[in-house]
Amino acid sequence: MPEDPSSLISEGARDTAVRRLQEAYAEGHISHGEMDEGLDQVLTARTHGELVSVLASFPEEHAGTTSTIAAAGGGIQRRGTWRVPRTLKVESAFGRVHLDLSRAAFEHPVVDIELRLGTGKAKITVPRDADVDVEDLHTGWKDLRYKPRRHSRPGGPRIRISGAMGFGRLKIRHARR
Repeated sequence: MPEDPSSLISEGARDTAVRRLQEAYAEGHISHGEMDEGLDQVLTARTHGELVSVLASFPEEHAGTTSTIAAAGGGIQRRGTWRVPRTLKVESAFGRVHLDLSRAAFEHPVVDIELRLGTGKAKITVPRDADVDVEDLHTGWKDLRYKPRRHSRPGGPRIRISGAMGFGRLKIRHARR
C-alpha cells in the first residue's frame, strides 16, 4: 500500500482486504460477527489510512503458502488425495499437464492457480461444487474449453486460474462425482 495514508484506495486494495477478512474467518481466526463488522468497515473505507486501521486488528496473511510444480520437458500430473496450497504455480515448457483437484484437500476458500505453459495440452478437473474464474488466463494458440456448471452448490472452493499458455489447449471440467 502507498505510504500516504490519505490517498484513496483502489478497488484492488479493497478486494485484497475483503479476501483477507474472508480467509481469516475461514481459518477460524475471527468470528462471524467480527468478519461482518470488518467487511462493513472495509467496504466503507475511503483512504488507505482507514483501511490499514481496520486490518491492523486482524491476523496477517500466511506467507509461504505458494508451491511451484515445474518441468522443462515431460508431463506434470497431480491426482488422488493431495493438499492444494493457497497459490499453486505450474510451469512447463513442453509436455502435458493434468491436475485433478476432485479429491484434493482445500485448506483455503480461494485458491489461485497460475499457469506458465509453453506447448502441450493441459487438463484441470475441479470439484463438483467449485466456482472457477478464468478471467486472467491468456491463451495463445487455442481457446480454453470450459463450461461452467449451471447449478453449483454454495460452499465449494473458488479456484482462480491465471497465467499464460502458448501452444496447446486447456480443458477444465467439473468432477462427475
